[in-house]
This record gives sequence, C-alpha cells and structure tokens, in this order.
Amino acid sequence: MNRVIELSDIRRVFTMGDQQFAALKGVSFSVSPGEFVAIMGASGSGKSTCMNVLGCLDRPTSGSYLLDGVDVGGMDGDQLAEIRNRKLGFVFQGFNLLARTPAVENVELPLIYAGVHPRDRRSRAMVALEMVGLSGKENNHPSQLSGGQQQRVAIARALVNQPAVILADEPTGNLDSSTSEEIMNLFTSLNRQGITIIMVTHEADVAAYAGRRMTFKDGLIIDDTN
Repeated sequence: MNRVIELSDIRRVFTMGDQQFAALKGVSFSVSPGEFVAIMGASGSGKSTCMNVLGCLDRPTSGSYLLDGVDVGGMDGDQLAEIRNRKLGFVFQGFNLLARTPAVENVELPLIYAGVHPRDRRSRAMVALEMVGLSGKENNHPSQLSGGQQQRVAIARALVNQPAVILADEPTGNLDSSTSEEIMNLFTSLNRQGITIIMVTHEADVAAYAGRRMTFKDGLIIDDTN
C-alpha cells in the first residue's frame, strides 16, 4: 500500500540557551492517500511542531520523513520550497490572503511559483474556486468576503496545485460555529473526492469530522483511532 506520509521515529529538540526541550520524542505514523486525519492535543503537546515537520517548514532533529515517496531529509531550502509548492496545500487559521488582490489572483499564487502559464493559471484557479462554491466571487477582494468565504478562497488556493496532501492548521479557529460547520462540511466533501487532509485542531467537535483522530501529549502520540 502506498503511503502519502511516512514519519519514522521523528524527534525534534529545541535548544534555548543551555536548556534543551524535546518537542517530539519519537513520533511514527503513516497516512494513506484519501485519509482525513485530525491531530489533537493541548498547547505544548507537540502537534504544531509535528505539523511544521509535515509541512517541510521545520526539520526534525532525527528520524525520517517520506512525503509522497520522497525522502525530504537531505533536501536543501530550495528543494524543500519546491516540494512544498508541488506536494502540499496549506490552509491557516488566519486565511493569509493578500488584501489588495482579488480572490482569483490569491488562488493563482502557488501556480505562479510553479511557473504555470498565465492562461492556464486563470482557468485552474477558476476551477478551484468552483470546487469550493465561490463561482462568481473571483473578482471580490478579501474585504468584500465573509470570514467563511475568505477561508474558502484559502482552501481553493491550497487545492489549485492538486497537492498530495492538504495541511489545515486550526482552519475554523477564526470562524463562528455555523461557519465552522460549513467549512468542515466542505473539507468532508473534498475528502470524499479523494483528497488527503491532515488537520490540527483543539476542538473535539471539529475533529469529529475526520475519519481518524490522533492525540498528542508531551511530544508523543497517545491515541490514534479510526
């Protein structure tokens, strides 16, 4: 069975002055294509550090990480940036949209970095906006969109490169409960279409949408249930 994510004995130690702090203490798990995984845990449990490793934003101190079959351990900064852009789609709590840029151009950003031709960029961005239910809003700026619509633009941007995995970090953290439900239903629908999603959340009702829930505590996985 091919795995889209394979972490093996991942450790991450931070040095602060003469103190060392182990944020991850030997984490191993794999994720198959099409899974929807929620990562939970209290503040300081290691879940955010794990997400940063998964997103190739931070390097583990030791252990191995295979992303879509590629060992990212020996990659330099440029190679990591390229694999991030090709293989990963990111959705953040704060949306991270460019305020003065219409929705369709926000969605096109990963394609610009990937060197896609402008004409193809526009058509792919429009398809992604349609996938998240925002047809007709492509020329709206973020200030003209509700919080839920802004997060949909962010999800379209994450989808546009057809990544191997979408990484969502507290994607409902800035949304009210009914909008959160709307966004989680969208994630569920995308997952049913075969998109692999890994999401960090501290909210049990949000995690309940995922087919698999992992709980971190003190840098270790203490629970992993389907």
